Amino acid sequence: MSNRLSRRHFLSATAGLFAASAATSVGSTLLAADAPAKSQLFKISLAQWSLHRRFFNDKADPREFAAMARNEFGIEGIEYVNQFFKDKAKDQVYLGELKKRADDLGVTSVLIMCDGEGALGDPDDAKRTQAVENHYKWVEAARFLGCHAIRVNAQSSGTYWEQMKLAADGLRRLTEFGAQHQISVIVENHGGLSSNGTWLSSVIHTVNNPGCGTLPDFGNFKVANNVWYDRYKGTEELMPFAKGVSAKSHEFDADGNETKTDYRKMIPIVLSYGYHGWIGVEYEGKTSEPEGIKATKKLLETVRAELSQT
Repeated sequence: MSNRLSRRHFLSATAGLFAASAATSVGSTLLAADAPAKSQLFKISLAQWSLHRRFFNDKADPREFAAMARNEFGIEGIEYVNQFFKDKAKDQVYLGELKKRADDLGVTSVLIMCDGEGALGDPDDAKRTQAVENHYKWVEAARFLGCHAIRVNAQSSGTYWEQMKLAADGLRRLTEFGAQHQISVIVENHGGLSSNGTWLSSVIHTVNNPGCGTLPDFGNFKVANNVWYDRYKGTEELMPFAKGVSAKSHEFDADGNETKTDYRKMIPIVLSYGYHGWIGVEYEGKTSEPEGIKATKKLLETVRAELSQT
């Protein structure tokens, strides 16, 4: 037990140093965006991916996302997904509408999840550089919308150590650009080596820039077909660098508990590292998206209430 506590205290102290440095080099805006009132333990946001069938299949207007979050689910923070407005990153009129609709409803634009812009750890120098530059427009869009970060992937290829070096190089360069716009670059465990908590935390250490952090996803610790990294261990390893958290959910039992992730075990891990920011509802189950979102939100609220009484 003493070894575990010592490790946690060391990592928490490390995270504190990163946060203090971030306040200087990235700006106080990030701290304000990432620090809801401690009395609430954490705030609940909605990942746009939770409604991916609505946006992809039903062709819902992404500009209505803030209204959906607020009016349908009573959620006051939103996490955009670039896939739903891929050609609008530089469209100031479109982005202006997104921002105005969110602002008018009192909804906070938290971050943009970015996919499909190339591998930031591509072994080919030119392709890696292109991938870094492909993300620039999303950094600028995030800044315009009032987000505090963009979420990216640490995709690469090669050996364990080669991928670490390559991913760190791409992330470092993108983070340096993000700092110019007061936008953090945060990496989600999103398959392959990025779902190995030891590897991804080592990548962040290698980047060695307080503007580069993580977005631990409770359900994304699949490193290969039928091979899973321990989700609780992985979350512990990623939390010292966390600037966001994703409450992934798929199915619920009769008591309203997620069947793969024990939220009563996971949320205390998150809070033990001093994190009191946004936790995003990211429902990815096969049943009704609205019902899955409501079930995830209710579970988060229930656990939050229980922990507030302890």
